[in-house]
Amino acid sequence: MATFRFRSSRWQARVRRQGHADETRSFLTHKEAERWARSVESGIDHGSFISPTQAKKTTLGDLIQRYITEVLPSLKGATDDTIRLKAICRRPICRNSIASLSPAKIAAYRDLRLKEVAPGTVVRELAYLSSIINHGRREWGIHANNPVALVRKPTQPKGRERVLSLVERERLLVELQPTGRRNTWMPTVVILALETAMRRSELLALRWGNINLERRTATLQMTKNGESRIVPLSTTAIQTLTSMPKSVCGAVFPITSCALAANFNNAVERAKLPDLHFHDLRHTAITNMANKLPNLIELAAVSGHKSLKMLQRYYHPDVEDLARKLG
Repeated sequence: MATFRFRSSRWQARVRRQGHADETRSFLTHKEAERWARSVESGIDHGSFISPTQAKKTTLGDLIQRYITEVLPSLKGATDDTIRLKAICRRPICRNSIASLSPAKIAAYRDLRLKEVAPGTVVRELAYLSSIINHGRREWGIHANNPVALVRKPTQPKGRERVLSLVERERLLVELQPTGRRNTWMPTVVILALETAMRRSELLALRWGNINLERRTATLQMTKNGESRIVPLSTTAIQTLTSMPKSVCGAVFPITSCALAANFNNAVERAKLPDLHFHDLRHTAITNMANKLPNLIELAAVSGHKSLKMLQRYYHPDVEDLARKLG
């Protein structure tokens, strides 16, 4: 049953139905209030009405904070994702209620961020927002449209093709030598990255219990694609591991992700190596392995790629070498 009353120069309509929370909304005219009340009653009677109340009460920031608390702890990369999502929460757009979010507001956020960060970062942030809103709709009764789905995503730049040359490798390792206050583990973690093509997260998660020196293997319990992987170890990798000290905690590299990034970037700057990222070591390793493992199935088994298309992004053959192979 709907009731109407005039207050503060507006008509307030209230719809009550047994088994449903009251729905209230104000209008300028009585006719508009009646029209809305009839549509709500009809929707409830036919089971098609979805209350927007929760979406109006919940801001985007509230939704993100709840996602950080309840969902992120069970996901991989929770630490880094928490930092990124808390940074998004400080943005003005997060003060908007979920119900008031629109494609125009999301597009304005996109354009603002494109002035501050790379397109790839903006694409990831939009994916975060879309995933969180969809989770709220599915799991928490936040009934609202997902405006992110209607917004054009920035064009991502071409994948990186930076490969470290032998000369650059030596310059980098020289600058990583543990002299003074430099981190002791940096030379070995870089050598293992170049010899195994492991990702940074995989190297930092590696424990001595996962390594079998006799079989020359390292077992990764959890990788980026959600599966375990056994990585073969080269002679250089074995020599590096056997010469390393073992930490009390059992981790092969007892160093945090932030410390690794800071030490690596400082060494890159000292070595004067332009535009070199830690992940480029994986590109370099896979390119070098391709000369020893021409079978792409074997190469994918080492690198952990599920599709040859993704593997192709990491394999950067030397055109002159290909010409020599052709004869």
